[in-house]
Amino acid sequence: MKLLFDRRYPVTSILLLVTTAVFLSMFIRFGSDYQTGAAVYYSGGIIGEVVEADPSQLWRIVTATFVHIGLEHFVLNMITLYYLGRLAEDLFGSKAFLALYLLSGMMGNVFVAIFTPDVIAAGASTALFGLFGTIGALRFIVQSPYIRHLSQSYTSLIVVNLIFSFMPGISMAGHIGGLVAGVMLAYVFPVRGEARFMNRTYQMSAALSYLLLLLYFLGKILNLF
Repeated sequence: MKLLFDRRYPVTSILLLVTTAVFLSMFIRFGSDYQTGAAVYYSGGIIGEVVEADPSQLWRIVTATFVHIGLEHFVLNMITLYYLGRLAEDLFGSKAFLALYLLSGMMGNVFVAIFTPDVIAAGASTALFGLFGTIGALRFIVQSPYIRHLSQSYTSLIVVNLIFSFMPGISMAGHIGGLVAGVMLAYVFPVRGEARFMNRTYQMSAALSYLLLLLYFLGKILNLF
C-alpha cells in the first residue's frame, strides 16, 4: 500500500492516484480510441472556443490538468510529478503545495484557452511548469543557502523544458501560463521555516497580480469585456 500512498507526501500521492484513475477510466471507456480528441474532451480536456461559447464549461480549467493524451504523455508527467511533487511538498507543506499545483494548472489552462482557442489541451504539465517556476524563483526569495542553490540548479531544467515546448503537439501557451503563475505564487506561499522573512508587500502584490491576471483572462474568454 505504501507504494500507492506515501503518508509523508499525502498530496503528491493523491494527485498521482487521481490522475492515474482518470487515465485508466479513459482507457476503459474509450478503449483503443482513448487518445482521440473526443476521448480527451469528454474526459475533461479544454477547448477555448467551447468554453467561450458555453461558459458552463469553465470547470475544464481545473479538470484538464488531470487528463492526458496518450500513454507517453501520462507516464512522463507522472514521473515528473512523483519527484517534483515530493520536493515541493517538502518545501511548502501539503496545503500550500496543493494550492500551487491547482492554481498553476488553472492559469496554464486559461493561457491555452486564450492563445490557442481552437486546440484541445490537457495534461499536468501546466501545473508542473508552475512548480518549476516556483522553485526557480526561490533563489530570489529565501534566506537558506541550500534552497537558493537548489533553486538555481532548477533554472537549467526550466530552460530545457521550455525548449522542448516548441516540439509539435506540446502546448507552449500552457507551459508559459503555468510558469508565470508559479513565479508569482513563489512570493505568496512561504517555504517552511521562512515565513518570518517573507516580504508582506511582495506577498500581497503577487497574490493580487495572480488574481487580476486570472480574472482578466477569464473575462476575455467569456467575452465580458
